[in-house]
Amino acid sequence: MPIELIALVATALLCLCIPLLSSALYARQVGAKALIGNREGLSEPSGAAGRAQRAHRNLLENLLPFAAVVLAAMTLQVSTSITVIASLVFLSARVVHAVCYLFGIPGLRTLAYHVGLWATLAYAVQLFV
Repeated sequence: MPIELIALVATALLCLCIPLLSSALYARQVGAKALIGNREGLSEPSGAAGRAQRAHRNLLENLLPFAAVVLAAMTLQVSTSITVIASLVFLSARVVHAVCYLFGIPGLRTLAYHVGLWATLAYAVQLFV
């Protein structure tokens, strides 16, 4: 499997893991029994649970364009050293972003977001070169 697809799958797995953490943290706030129901009337998650939920939303917003670029590149058989590096940089940036979001580290989180965004753009440029 190409490195770019491995990075995409790893990012998708990260996207699947964050809600599990968010739910576990939220269960500590409202109780596990409350989460079994339809969750109407529950307070919004706060603290680490809220940050985990927002980290997940942000990852979803960034995973979709990255996935579209990677899948387009794979369809067009575009794989260069830049696409490999960009995919690994994107994955690394998203891991750092998630960790920083969970622990409330805003400056580094913002930097990681921008690094991931630029990695996606650098990857996309390779489709047109």
